[in-house]
Amino acid sequence: MRTISRPSTARCTLATYVSFILSTPHSPTCCHLGEVMEISHDSVNRFLLREDYTPRDLFQEVRADLNLKGGTVSVDDSVLDKPYSHLMALVGYFWSGKHHRVVRGINLITLYYTDPQGRHQLINYRIYAKTENKTKNDYFQEMLVEVLAWGLEPAFVTGDSWYSSQDNLKMIKNHHQGFLMALESNRLVSIEKGQWSQVQQLAIPEDGLRVYLRGFGTVKVFRTWLKDQPRHYALYQPNDDEALAGFGRPAFLKLHDQHWQIEQYHRALKQVCHIEHCQVRQPTAIRNHVFAAICGYVQLQRLQANDVIRNCYRLKRELFNEIIAAFIQTFTPNLEHLNPQFQPPVNA
Repeated sequence: MRTISRPSTARCTLATYVSFILSTPHSPTCCHLGEVMEISHDSVNRFLLREDYTPRDLFQEVRADLNLKGGTVSVDDSVLDKPYSHLMALVGYFWSGKHHRVVRGINLITLYYTDPQGRHQLINYRIYAKTENKTKNDYFQEMLVEVLAWGLEPAFVTGDSWYSSQDNLKMIKNHHQGFLMALESNRLVSIEKGQWSQVQQLAIPEDGLRVYLRGFGTVKVFRTWLKDQPRHYALYQPNDDEALAGFGRPAFLKLHDQHWQIEQYHRALKQVCHIEHCQVRQPTAIRNHVFAAICGYVQLQRLQANDVIRNCYRLKRELFNEIIAAFIQTFTPNLEHLNPQFQPPVNA
């Protein structure tokens, strides 16, 4: 990780800010950090406005922890809820899978990597900005090209149906990567030349079915069920028809489970790292807060991988156990009058 721009004079650093957002039980603010560390809250604000961390800084931080060859890259996005932030930059209206409707918030798009040994970390991200005139698919393609240029050599790319457009699939194919991408139920496929049908109409065996995906080429489709709703996935392996034919249900489920890591990452980022709770308005400050929250997640993943902690949720829950116990022991004697000795009722 690169050093901050003013290491000799800055009283608030990235390490200080990350430690603060991981430890505070409430929404982190510049004033609260200033009170805790006995520094000016302006020092915290200047840190958030001064630095210019980038996704490349993140990749350089995590690359030593991962085997960069043969893993799985997953793409997904999440909305950081900001229902009352009408003056905050980067806030817009986005579809939320959590709320199942369009909500106000900041859209975070992430590439998450799981290596062959099962270690996993996020490796690239973008914050959606309407002023850049890009779609989420544009951001995805841009991020994937970046990580490949930085030295990543994944075996597969996974994503939900939002990212399974023809342009995205062809881009992945052109970079000689395999993929497992969810498909909308009305995507057209063909088993026999000239006969098209929607993927939801197919009788798909457990080990998948080889089909021709319209506008792309030969893939193998799998079907799963979630809450009584069918989900369809297209599997592609570059220049290897034999491997595609031999790719069965166990391999599909393993790849599907690896993609689920990105969903767990989104939950931890919100519940433990306070990524939604930035109390700043300027785009630079928001980006630096997001970067700090992501760095907090990276450090928690390292602690868990090294068996220092069991999981990040338990760490957060147990952080104040001694303080709570001391408060109860000190304060309980002052409340004894609220709990008089119980007297059973007298029968008439």
